[in-house]
Amino acid sequence: MKIAFTTLGCPQWDLDTICRQAQAFGFDGVDFRGYLDTLDITTLPLFTTQAAEVRRRLADAGLAVSGISTSIRVCEAEALESNLEEARRTIEAAHALGAENARVFGGGDLNRRTREELAKTGCETVERILALDGAGDLHWLFETHDNWISAQHCRMLLDAIPNPNFGALWDIGHTPRVAGEPPAETYAALGPRIGYTHLKDAVYEPGHPQAMADGWRYVFPGQGQLPLAEAIHLLGAHGYTGWLVFEHEKRWHPHLPEPEEAFPAYANWVRGVLAA
Repeated sequence: MKIAFTTLGCPQWDLDTICRQAQAFGFDGVDFRGYLDTLDITTLPLFTTQAAEVRRRLADAGLAVSGISTSIRVCEAEALESNLEEARRTIEAAHALGAENARVFGGGDLNRRTREELAKTGCETVERILALDGAGDLHWLFETHDNWISAQHCRMLLDAIPNPNFGALWDIGHTPRVAGEPPAETYAALGPRIGYTHLKDAVYEPGHPQAMADGWRYVFPGQGQLPLAEAIHLLGAHGYTGWLVFEHEKRWHPHLPEPEEAFPAYANWVRGVLAA
């Protein structure tokens, strides 16, 4: 398995800093979710007309682009045109950067539509995306997030969209914390459709000044209560050789530790887990 971090965790780093620090900390790749003040990298010349140079600079540092994290929500029918436009930009950027994975969300409004209707919309949207030139070269992976976290719900969406270019991004910080599921239950539902992962740890501490609305607060991997190591070993036992991506949500939670501290802590911890 290979390790990467998402740029969500280093919103103030420019490309030189990303390359230098990722190399120094021993990462294999970078997942681009924002760059400096811009969340959608596919709107920036650096990742379009200048993407070949970005790819070269990353490669010189021994890094690959593990994925591009989009804001596409496939189960929102009203967002079809904007989803397709972002998908076109993502395809172009991914090809130029040498990325194979594109994160999408499920999303959808359960106050207006049933979950089954949302899954049908998801299928229709993904079919339209995969009909775009070059889309079949990528893996489009919905994150276990928003309305699609529990094993039962994720299985519904995967069953509705059987195309092998569509799969799941297992956010190992979400399924036990939000859905209350042990890793084995999640894996039984997602299994071989897992194409990518996000990892982050947390402790349940309601009332703590840094706790989120659900009472959990983020801590360094291995210092919390989430079964991250168990999930990694489960993936390894089933032959997963893909990316283990540290999703340090510094952009959304500025109080979190700086990436200079958090990223090497993750790299050291995950290497220990993989060696165990």
